[in-house]
Amino acid sequence: MKIHREGKQSIILGFIVFSSVNFMLFFLLPVYPFLILLIISSLLLCGLILFFRVPERKHVKNPFSIISPADGRVLKIKEVYENEYFKKPKTRISIFMSVTDVHLNRIPVDGKIVFVQYHPGRYLLAFHPKSSELNEHNTIVVETDRGHQILVRQIAGGLARRVRCFVNENEQYRQGDEMGFIKFGSRADVFIPDEYKVSVVKNQKVKAGVSVLAVLKEE
Repeated sequence: MKIHREGKQSIILGFIVFSSVNFMLFFLLPVYPFLILLIISSLLLCGLILFFRVPERKHVKNPFSIISPADGRVLKIKEVYENEYFKKPKTRISIFMSVTDVHLNRIPVDGKIVFVQYHPGRYLLAFHPKSSELNEHNTIVVETDRGHQILVRQIAGGLARRVRCFVNENEQYRQGDEMGFIKFGSRADVFIPDEYKVSVVKNQKVKAGVSVLAVLKEE
């Protein structure tokens, strides 16, 4: 397991705060209360480090499948009107990422990035129905060599305060490549082309780069 570069600044800051606070408490508190607070703060620091973990995985490589861009739980599968890029109804798979999930996002298909747009916004809870429109988010569209376009939306949640995108327009990427990172609880929406059949169900746990969200229908 590795620690992602996005966590470097947060972990260093957390370690400085951890060390400073516990150094002061060592002189201010009796032994047992100090030890209790030391254990609690140590667990919090470990949790912060684990948040930025990048577990070793064998990523799925399948040109006929859309792979999950995020770890988490399938919150909802619904046909909605996508009003930013497609401007028509599309099947949307929403994936909720809790603070215990891996928050590194990955490219769902081999293809070319044809659209990237960042939107500043609010920080509603990730499962709020309006969070995809009102919260800070990135919209990323990948086009396969068959011309199918998959839209992924990285959405900041109630705790998330930074949405990072690692890809650029007009560049080619492989399925499973790093796409971005969202800090501290968030959501990813995936808009599926009509040529694909959804292969997950509500409340199913998925893993980025591993779980198949949809497969290409037989022609």
